[in-house]
Amino acid sequence: MKLKKNIRIGKINIYILTFFLNIFFIFFLHADENKALSLDIKFVELNILDKVSSKTINIKLDIGKQYEFKNLALKVLKCKNSEFDDNPEVTAYLQVRDLNSKSNDEVFIFNGWTFASSPSLKPFDHPVYDIWLIKCY
Repeated sequence: MKLKKNIRIGKINIYILTFFLNIFFIFFLHADENKALSLDIKFVELNILDKVSSKTINIKLDIGKQYEFKNLALKVLKCKNSEFDDNPEVTAYLQVRDLNSKSNDEVFIFNGWTFASSPSLKPFDHPVYDIWLIKCY
């Protein structure tokens, strides 16, 4: 008889523990959403190297707006700073179009994520320009 009573109490304790753990995780997931909304990133800083003149230009772009630089159209859709303090990482989703190209075969000359710490992971290949991500703010 005592064994059945202990099993019943053990089941109740597991249900109570599960309930409180669920409440705990929901609270912290909701706190992360609020934190992400409060850290609203609006600008991206890029460096553009003109390989012909060997000059580097530093530009600041609004996220979601198109910026025309000579014969390139640049647009940053998303930018994110990492949440880790020891090795910060900045990533951005960048779209680049060549305004001189009239063919519909290739819409973007670059369309993808770029990383500030290692731009060679997915490099921007262009005969005249190089683009590097610096930071988001």
